[in-house]
Amino acid sequence: MAIVHDVDLPDDLYEQLQELAIAENNSINAQVITLLRNALSAAQIKKIAEEQRRKNLPKLLEESRRRREQLPTDVEWPDSTALIREDRDR
Repeated sequence: MAIVHDVDLPDDLYEQLQELAIAENNSINAQVITLLRNALSAAQIKKIAEEQRRKNLPKLLEESRRRREQLPTDVEWPDSTALIREDRDR
């Protein structure tokens, strides 16, 4: 097991760590290990979620393109400028 030495913690952070360790019936060492494991797990989960979003992006873009192509082309869409002017005139 690797040993980490000479970590300078601010006093308030050390006190919070100590309080948390006491509340969870852990030593400060065990509490630091638990916090690091939780933080690394959360980071790994976030990384996996980001990779999934990147994998799904081409599918989403293709679906958006297909939906755009399915819109009826013979519909007369109102001019946005006219709609804005009409709204301002109210």
